Amino acid sequence: MTRILGIESSCDETAAAVVADGRDILSSVVASQIDIHRKYGGVVPELASREHLRQIVPVVREALAQAGMQFSDLDAIGVTQGPGLVGALLVGITYGKTLAAALGKPLVPVNHLAGHVHAVFLEAYKAGRTPQLPAVCLIVSGGHTVLYEVKAAARDSSQSREPNASAERGDGPLCYRKIGQTRDDAAGEAYDKVAKLLALGYPGGPILDRLAAAANGIPAPVKFSHIKTRGNPLDFSFSGLKTAVLYHVREHAEYAAEIRTRQEALERGERKFEQLLPLCSPQTLALIREFQNTVVSDLVERTMLAADELSVRSVLVSGGVAANSQLRSVFEDHAKRKGLDVFFPSRALSTDNAAMIAAAAYERFRARAFADSSLNADPSLALA
Repeated sequence: MTRILGIESSCDETAAAVVADGRDILSSVVASQIDIHRKYGGVVPELASREHLRQIVPVVREALAQAGMQFSDLDAIGVTQGPGLVGALLVGITYGKTLAAALGKPLVPVNHLAGHVHAVFLEAYKAGRTPQLPAVCLIVSGGHTVLYEVKAAARDSSQSREPNASAERGDGPLCYRKIGQTRDDAAGEAYDKVAKLLALGYPGGPILDRLAAAANGIPAPVKFSHIKTRGNPLDFSFSGLKTAVLYHVREHAEYAAEIRTRQEALERGERKFEQLLPLCSPQTLALIREFQNTVVSDLVERTMLAADELSVRSVLVSGGVAANSQLRSVFEDHAKRKGLDVFFPSRALSTDNAAMIAAAAYERFRARAFADSSLNADPSLALA
């Protein structure tokens, strides 16, 4: 059994987890910073770094305690190298390097986006399912909206008479090819900005998802155009949609009073769905529904287009926005009609966590892709 401690600090979650053999989660601890950044409507990098410094030691200790392990029981330390906020990344990397040196254990650098892919596999293994490769993977969050082709990496034929047999089932090393990306705002970023515009709090994704579901049967106050991008048909763009919501609200004065009422409620700490729902007019609920319908349809249609073009049998969806209930439902409907298998992580594994980092570190550990004391943060680290 290979037990890897994963450390994740790329943005505003300080996380640590212990995963055995890249599959079995022995512990997973996440310290969220939402309450710190909420009043700013987004992540403040300096505050995030400071909070990581405060949380990293107790979070790692709690992860080991939950796993019933000592530091000496670990086989390696996996740490997020990038992409992310440079100051936040440095906290996790510095701690990971120090811990690895003190214990004499290998240090394994991990790409945060590869972690999100492995979050899907972690969930699939737990359910006794394995995605068939090659697959199309959509990673969609507050910082990323990107499409990858995920394939089995070639393996040394000396290790097996059938070098790709297990990898084709998703059990072996993976390789990635980027086939589409957002040209401006990530989908999760658009959710946050629209929620801020409508005075619905931060983060915007969860509250907008629930409010959109409450708008069933309400006539649409506006219909947003299908999102168009020139060039690569698999590229995304959400800036224009966000701006269309802004212009619609500005052009209709009736929104102003309820926005002020909700802002006052937020200032009193009233942020729950049950508290904000009565403060939203039917018109606002329908506006939110139309915004979400447009985002979801764009994400699903481009991902399914990629699946058709590459003739894959599996679709993987990961990242914070993958927790969106409508996105999951629409993906499952489309996949069923096309005869595809669609895989999501659990909601806990969709958002940033360290279990996915430890799982991704396992395959790099087996390849002996270790780092030394010169390892540095790479805020723009590419996966492909």
